[in-house]
Amino acid sequence: MREYNHQEIEKKWQDIWDEKQSFKAYNDYSKPKYYPLVEFPYPSGQGLHVGHPRPYTALDIVARKRRMEGYNVLYTMGWDAFGLPTENYAIKNKIHPAIVTHDNVLRFKEQLRSLGLSFDWSREINTTDPNYYKWTQWIFIKLFENGLAYKKEMDINWCTSCKVGLANEEVVAGVCERCGSPVVKRAKSQWMLKITEYAERLIDDLDGLDYIERVKAQQKNWIGKSIGMEVDFSTTAGDALKVYTTRPDTIYGATYMVVSPDHPMIDERKAVIENYEELMSYRDEAKLKSDFERTELNKDKTGVEIKGIKAINPVSEKEIPIFISDYVLMTYGTGAIMAVPAHDTRDWEFAKAFNLPIIEVVAGGNVEEEAYTDSDDGIIVNSPVINGLPVAKAKEVIGKFLEEKGIGTKKVNFKLRDWVFSRQRYWGEPIPLVSCPDCGWVAIPNSELPLTLPDVESYEPTDNGESPLATMTDWIETTCPKCGGPAHRETDTMPQWAGSSWYFLRYCDPDNDQEFASMDSLNYWMPVDWYNGGMEHTTLHLLYSRFWHKFLFDIGKVNTKEPYLKRTSHGMIMGENNEKMSKSRGNVVNPDDIIKESGADTLRLYEMFIGDFEKSVPWSDNSVKGCRRFLDRIWNMSQDVIEGDAFSSELEITMNKTIKKVSEDYETLKFNTAVAAMMSLINEIKRIGHVNKAEYKTLLLLLNPVAPHITEELWEMMGFGGMITEQKWPVYNPEKVIDDVIEMAVQINGKVRGTISIPVDATADFARELALADEKVKLFTDGKIIVKEIFVPGKIYNIVVK
Repeated sequence: MREYNHQEIEKKWQDIWDEKQSFKAYNDYSKPKYYPLVEFPYPSGQGLHVGHPRPYTALDIVARKRRMEGYNVLYTMGWDAFGLPTENYAIKNKIHPAIVTHDNVLRFKEQLRSLGLSFDWSREINTTDPNYYKWTQWIFIKLFENGLAYKKEMDINWCTSCKVGLANEEVVAGVCERCGSPVVKRAKSQWMLKITEYAERLIDDLDGLDYIERVKAQQKNWIGKSIGMEVDFSTTAGDALKVYTTRPDTIYGATYMVVSPDHPMIDERKAVIENYEELMSYRDEAKLKSDFERTELNKDKTGVEIKGIKAINPVSEKEIPIFISDYVLMTYGTGAIMAVPAHDTRDWEFAKAFNLPIIEVVAGGNVEEEAYTDSDDGIIVNSPVINGLPVAKAKEVIGKFLEEKGIGTKKVNFKLRDWVFSRQRYWGEPIPLVSCPDCGWVAIPNSELPLTLPDVESYEPTDNGESPLATMTDWIETTCPKCGGPAHRETDTMPQWAGSSWYFLRYCDPDNDQEFASMDSLNYWMPVDWYNGGMEHTTLHLLYSRFWHKFLFDIGKVNTKEPYLKRTSHGMIMGENNEKMSKSRGNVVNPDDIIKESGADTLRLYEMFIGDFEKSVPWSDNSVKGCRRFLDRIWNMSQDVIEGDAFSSELEITMNKTIKKVSEDYETLKFNTAVAAMMSLINEIKRIGHVNKAEYKTLLLLLNPVAPHITEELWEMMGFGGMITEQKWPVYNPEKVIDDVIEMAVQINGKVRGTISIPVDATADFARELALADEKVKLFTDGKIIVKEIFVPGKIYNIVVK
């Protein structure tokens, strides 16, 4: 028998699949469809790492199984290729970002093909392709026309070296994550998307979706819905400070107020503020910090009292001081809080630092020692209007009291902020709007889409923070589509998240030049049946794409209100030392090396067998070798196959149980136990000493989604006919998976006291005989009277004694 040469076999079958277009999804609307989706990657210069194949192989298993079950499967791949890393590389190496992207995509695609993934490459997309981003721009125009895109001046994180705005996640300890230079706050006019308009629906519509609970919880927490009140605190300056609180029942305990350093009242009341310069100095310091750093719970509490103005507690009518502090943000609530130090840890620490009063208003703790925060169900104290009431009732009573006084209003609030959508960089989709002195912002006509990126000599950001496009006078100067007068193009570009917010729709109809996808194709393919991706994208891409999809549904351009029926997530593959893989640690594993040495099927098998798919796991070279040995056993077994077109009596039960186990485990992300079941089957075959054609064929079919190359080759070698990819998925016989003998629990007075091995069709008399002979059961029955017996065949035997 010839040797198992994985390099020769894998290239052979990858070429055959390509030639035959074995995995092409056809728009045959008469067949049942299935649409599994994996997050398309950013094609970096480093290429694939061993973490990429894990989710791709998992959904490839599902896709291959579905095809064998008769479904028309849409499983494809594309490239999320705009973004800062490519632009930074282009700047450093003086290469156009388009060339960098092209080369990176070729490298990634070659690697993905080498894994034997069953992608339909005829539907490949690239977010940097003008034929693709034409429709990204079209969707943005629709958002703009519907009032969901607007421009606003706001403070952004500004890197003093990169000369670019940064997301909060890109700022670490006050410096730029990439270059280590100081980051400051700078006012910048930014395009925003009104995702907050959809906050309620983004929460409510999660209830009907098959998302894993941690994904649902993370999205709900990020959106951060809360129900409370807006309350006006009058001030000695004659105006009012509005606060938002979810705990109006604690208002008697508000002993001071805190406003954000950039709260407008500071400038509005400059004339009566006695220490304005001190406040400005603190404001400048706050601008050096990211929002994340400002709101860290364990940081030192800093602030400055606003001298010359006091607030008045609206229920106690006492004057209380007002501070500015960086832990209060203008972007949440009203930018001002009532501080209740007795029942909030951060407020308590601030009160201690500034020697402020602490008044207990919910009984139960020692508020001089620490804040009593377990106060959701306590009894109200020191609060005349609501004394002695439980918290829930107190909220109701004080709420009505504040409303009747005209100083309180019920309010639903969300932590979710509108999406900062523009970037002052080159390598992104141009925003298809022009600014006209007379007409304001105007969208360019659809006939001018795509608005393509012009060639520029330098991709370096400008000193004043504008995009490199801002220097392109010939490109910028244009005419207003509405009035025909002179106008200027927007020079900001879209963020990387734009193209990924709708890519799953384009897969349905990637070559359509009249619309982003035809309604016929969307009606057939959408929604996505199963979407797998990283947990790190739960509150960014996943949320953004649900928002865009809901908007497109509202304007009648898609057929479902949600894009994905099911969402799962995978764990990371760590280094052998259980640390995150990185070049600096020297623990990066290149999948190319594994494929060359042991084969793509070995890598696929290992990544599915490595452990619980949803949890992070360490890499193990020894386990890779073990998976290769398993495939060698499958290969060598082919020479021992005997005739037989039905399962032998010795293996009939095991074969049916294995079919059931593997089929179910593939559907529930339990790939490791599915592989283990096939390994157990191999051991049983070895114990029995023979395997016939029917059994070997079934084993190959079960293994094929995990190890497609070797199973195709063995199928052909054995002369089983056709390609294994074209075969039907095996089905188990329900009558053959029922155990002849089961373990039955024996209860005494409702408590399990022992177990008995019993035939599945045994009678109550037989169960009694075995149970009363069991030593553990006898401890609870000897010397007692049996007054009742409950026997459920095949399940349980309960004896009642006294």
